Amino acid sequence: MNRAVVIGIFDGVHQGHQQLLKLAKLYGKVVALTFYPHPTSVFAPERTPSQIVSLADRIKLLKENGADEVVVIDFTQEFSLLSAQDFIENILIKQLQATHVIVGENFTFGHKAAGNIQLLQADPRFGTTAVRLEENRGTPVSSTRIRNLIIDGDVERATELLTRPHYVTGPVVHGEKRGRTIGYPTANIGLAQHATIPADGVYAGWLTVGDDRWEAAISIGTNPTFPGIRGRQVEAYALDQVDLDLYDQQAKLEFLFRLRDTLKFESLDELLVQMKQDCDLARKLLTQP
Repeated sequence: MNRAVVIGIFDGVHQGHQQLLKLAKLYGKVVALTFYPHPTSVFAPERTPSQIVSLADRIKLLKENGADEVVVIDFTQEFSLLSAQDFIENILIKQLQATHVIVGENFTFGHKAAGNIQLLQADPRFGTTAVRLEENRGTPVSSTRIRNLIIDGDVERATELLTRPHYVTGPVVHGEKRGRTIGYPTANIGLAQHATIPADGVYAGWLTVGDDRWEAAISIGTNPTFPGIRGRQVEAYALDQVDLDLYDQQAKLEFLFRLRDTLKFESLDELLVQMKQDCDLARKLLTQP
């Protein structure tokens, strides 16, 4: 059986990654080869980027977008010392039995990134296709670009490049419970250390817990209106829902629209007026065609 191996980190499984997977289908069974943790965590731990999606979700998204099999290589210091030729011999030939290799045009591999497209193309045991990076509005689509858009709060553009809304997942944890006292009970989400979290502000999106999915107004920040010091929090109010008990359940938050920046209000009444406006706008945006 022909085996088309697509290689990459694939964080987010964005528009460009999807193009590689689609092309690979032409050459046989699609094997997506990815690495975990991110290579930067080995070479320069202090610069390790946040994750757009978890490894489990990366695998799920790769399969949803055409991968028949996903192989995850543990990226260790030892693996980073593997020569480019040994990578071809041990990984592509012996482990994966590649008959065709599909990579982005900027792909390098092996110790000190000594391997390149030309080295792959020179090997007669498999075919090699180098794909020009997908562009959006004149700029290449990349996980770094998407990550920066999310961190800047531009979730609409991130959606465009991901072809789906950016989301975070985590358990519903106990917070200050202030929202319950003012009529807007929120689900406070506990997030993984390296999750990619949008900029502080208020967003419209979806809250999913189990089989239930609700329109939501989502707040990210430290809530400067109330006195005291608290850490940055991500919390969602399921629009028009009351008496939800979601504690300790896994939740998924999808970000579709940025509504406004985080603001400090002089009084609770001013805050409540703004929160009603936020919910009304979120409801309108999320119900539009």
